[in-house]
Amino acid sequence: MNQRPIQTATLSWNEQGTPVSEQFGDIYFSNEDGLEETHHVFLKGNGFPARFASHPQQSCIFAETGFGTGLNFLTLWRDFALFRQQSPNATLRRLHYISFEKYPLHVADLASAHARWPELASFAEQLRAQWPLPLAGCHRILLADGAITLDLWFGDVNTLLPTLDDSLNNQVDAWFLDGFAPAKNPDMWNEQLFNAMARMTRPGGTFSTFTAAGFVRRGLQQAGFNVTKVKGFGQKREMLTGTLPQQIHAPTAPWYHRPFFS
Repeated sequence: MNQRPIQTATLSWNEQGTPVSEQFGDIYFSNEDGLEETHHVFLKGNGFPARFASHPQQSCIFAETGFGTGLNFLTLWRDFALFRQQSPNATLRRLHYISFEKYPLHVADLASAHARWPELASFAEQLRAQWPLPLAGCHRILLADGAITLDLWFGDVNTLLPTLDDSLNNQVDAWFLDGFAPAKNPDMWNEQLFNAMARMTRPGGTFSTFTAAGFVRRGLQQAGFNVTKVKGFGQKREMLTGTLPQQIHAPTAPWYHRPFFS
């Protein structure tokens, strides 16, 4: 893929000190508590960190729509590091995190956002030290002595997903369906995305998202997910979680594939 320069995020900061996207007119995370929001919506919504202990393979693959400030990634990394410290003999040893971001932040804006969470500082500093230039395509970052593989795809998720080869079919264990609210970012939330998620998800794999919008729920159901409404974070009444049903015969990966870690 031609790595051409792409537009970066333009931010403002509201009275609560939360970054706001000028492109979408929406906040990057909850004004109440972004870290707790991530734990409730994305980690707990997918059964983590408890699910680490029962994961049957050496690697767990996550995919995300909307990297933003990296809060979801950093929180997951921190919880995984704690799990490995407490359970050094567990089967799960590596995370592979695949995230798509249309408007990557400048590293200075990342630093300003990360300053809100001193408990994530050591992880955030390592991420910023390898933060790539705003060039379209995939940027692979290895962290934690290779235990964490971060594939950052800069560009529109619905343009990028069709370019991925079949090696990721039936491989993703959990989706963080993030990005800005459907009312603010309607182009992202569509049938193409939901079908791509189903294609890439491992049978028994999961997703979670902060929204409970009816068309999102119906789209994910039509793509093949079992979808459940659960309690949202803070003042948000509901959110969605779901699972891709188990298949009797899971397809095997083709011989031609981009390397991933399992």
